[in-house]
Amino acid sequence: MIRSQQLPEMVLQTDDEFRELSEQHRELESRLSELSCQLYRTNNEELEKSNLKKRKLQLKDRMEAILRRRRGPTASRQSSVQSSPGS
Repeated sequence: MIRSQQLPEMVLQTDDEFRELSEQHRELESRLSELSCQLYRTNNEELEKSNLKKRKLQLKDRMEAILRRRRGPTASRQSSVQSSPGS
């Protein structure tokens, strides 16, 4: 059985879409880091930073969806039970 920590690495090696999303995510993170290091940002840079954060979250959501599919229906049900209030 594949451990949950091993799954992203395995999917990164075997799934082209996941690999592309991961690369895009890293690029956005790099640009966000550059912007965050600036003491003063223009309005356009602030807007860019906000848009990059949104895009990065969208990519992360798509990556998580791929991982959920790979885990299968049993893991999805277990995950929703564990995250439900009062658990």
